[in-house]
Amino acid sequence: MEGLKKPGMVPPPPGEESQTVILPPGWQSYLSPQGRRYYVNTTTNETTWERPSSSPGIPASPGPHRSSLPPTVNGYHASGTPAHPPETAHMSVRKSTVDSQNLGSSSPGKKQSKESTITINCVTFPHPDTMPEQQLLKPTEWSYCDYFWADKKDSQGNGNVAGFELLLQKQLKGKQMQKEMSEFIRERIKIEEEYAKNLAKLSQNSLAAQEEGSLGEAWAQVKKSLADEAEVHLKFSAKLHSEVEKPLMNFRENFKKDLKKCDHHIADLRKQLASRYASVEKARKALTERQRDLEMKTQQLEIKLSNKTEEDIKKARRKSTQAGDDLMRCVDLYNQAQSKWFEEMVTTTLELERLEVERVEMIRQHLCQYTQLRHETDMFNQSTVEPVDQLLRKVDPAKDRELWVREHKTGNIRPVDMEI
Repeated sequence: MEGLKKPGMVPPPPGEESQTVILPPGWQSYLSPQGRRYYVNTTTNETTWERPSSSPGIPASPGPHRSSLPPTVNGYHASGTPAHPPETAHMSVRKSTVDSQNLGSSSPGKKQSKESTITINCVTFPHPDTMPEQQLLKPTEWSYCDYFWADKKDSQGNGNVAGFELLLQKQLKGKQMQKEMSEFIRERIKIEEEYAKNLAKLSQNSLAAQEEGSLGEAWAQVKKSLADEAEVHLKFSAKLHSEVEKPLMNFRENFKKDLKKCDHHIADLRKQLASRYASVEKARKALTERQRDLEMKTQQLEIKLSNKTEEDIKKARRKSTQAGDDLMRCVDLYNQAQSKWFEEMVTTTLELERLEVERVEMIRQHLCQYTQLRHETDMFNQSTVEPVDQLLRKVDPAKDRELWVREHKTGNIRPVDMEI
């Protein structure tokens, strides 16, 4: 309906309103396509159904269509004001992108108010010079959902990386780190298995197998302890596989596939947002052209440079009004797309945050299991060495000699020298 606000429009025909009515300075009256009278302030582009007061110093009260809209759920849309008469301002617009300056005002000498929003890569943000600091969604936490709305230049500077893409990369890196930890434990298992195999092999070695007595028993226990230790390490490696390596490897096997689904979903919403933004820009350009055409025809009629009839003016006015409606519709569709993207970003980033906490806690839990198994292995190793320590403390060379002599003696008569 922006076309209804142009100050160069033809006033209503005589008889519609007394020509003696005096409006405040800067105000003019017009008829809408529906036949209703409204008033336009040619300085501020303000419109109202009510006749502005002529009392000096008292600003005209805006009509109900000038009331501010309620804040939106995402908290960063600037409140917008429909530029339509009330009966056509039926769509919710959450940004001030359809104010008079954006709808192609044809008065170049007018002072434009500062934009309250700024659009970067098809995403609309509050202008830093006009909006107060936003309240975080989770002010007591450094949550993903509060810090990844803007895009970022890639490391090569050739393009932009969406904030959500950075979160995905972090999750994929975490998955890779988890996989490498699992591979590390697997290498530890191989070392344990090889060590156990060599211990078992060494325990069967026949070296010094003929040692006798208490020292022989202690030596035999040394060899047996190797076999016992080998069994301990085999059990340790088996537990590492079942209780640490396998859970790390199998945790969220479809994790990467799930992340791709999230990536495609958010990327599709961004594409839709870009498409809606392009439609808004196209509709904005069309409205500007319609308004210029309407104003040109109106001026030609006023200075009688053309034979254009009032019907031509009405036709141009209808086209301008339709262009305004189209722009409002496109803006509303854009806002719907951005709202949907916003909601999905919050939901998905919080889910990624939860999955990251789950991953870290899972790894911490299984690394604790690893250290516990190591403690148990050390205790088992101590138990295999303890019998060796006990026997070594009992080694008695004198007793060993006595026992051997008793078992192997052949006589106690000593030889003497032969006489000549």
